[in-house]
Amino acid sequence: MARRSLWQKQLALPADHGAWVFLLSPFLIGAGLAPAFTAASGWALLAGLAAFLLRQPVSILVKIRAGRRPRQDWPVAVFWGALYGAVATGAALALLTLGESRLLWLAVPGGLVFGWHLWLVARRAERRQMGVDLVASGALALAAPAAYWAGGGEPMTMGGWLWGLTWLQSAASIVFAFMRLEQRAGPPISEAAATLAERALLYSGFNFGLALGLGLLPGYPFPAGLALPYALQLLETWRGKRQPAYGVPPVRIGLRQLAVSALFTLLFILVWRL
Repeated sequence: MARRSLWQKQLALPADHGAWVFLLSPFLIGAGLAPAFTAASGWALLAGLAAFLLRQPVSILVKIRAGRRPRQDWPVAVFWGALYGAVATGAALALLTLGESRLLWLAVPGGLVFGWHLWLVARRAERRQMGVDLVASGALALAAPAAYWAGGGEPMTMGGWLWGLTWLQSAASIVFAFMRLEQRAGPPISEAAATLAERALLYSGFNFGLALGLGLLPGYPFPAGLALPYALQLLETWRGKRQPAYGVPPVRIGLRQLAVSALFTLLFILVWRL
């Protein structure tokens, strides 16, 4: 009975299910380009997952303190928060034992973004904040250099490039999703949806142009076909602007974008490896 009462999905797992891809896609890219998948890679993944999951119960605790959730949720939220915190701490200690202390520095910007999120939660201002989602996706994209370095990837600067390249894709994906959700209220297309469509095209177009330029630079370790995975999001954004998502269920929008992100991850790794 106690076990059943502790398992409350809304207290244990993130409510925004689509956020998983912004952690796992960068990690898979970093791990896919690293020379090997090591014990440190596994601990880095576990630490990242635990930190990602920790956000939900801690946010619930902040909501309880702010009077936004009932007090009876407190013990369950504390349980899951303590569990995820213990797992993250254990994984961090394992990385220290393996001599990968450099990976722990990546938790600093993630912690700052987490603190900002909790501050917004306390002020009841965290919902539908695209700017917050864009910054948070940058923190989650740190999984790319973590996986790359943990797998023995060199040089160190390549980890920074992978962070930036995966963050740019996450940002374009987020703006596109906000655009599609805003389109649902039409027809006609609202001014907000039209503005978001232009912004989404700007993001995906910039990403494609940057990747194309990097692939053509002589003497740099970028594959010539680096623009190919970014072309996928650009085409999807163009299609989304031409065919608005009138009345399309949010779940359907999320699943399609999840498929695009998964294909982007696969293409990114293949283009770099081949």
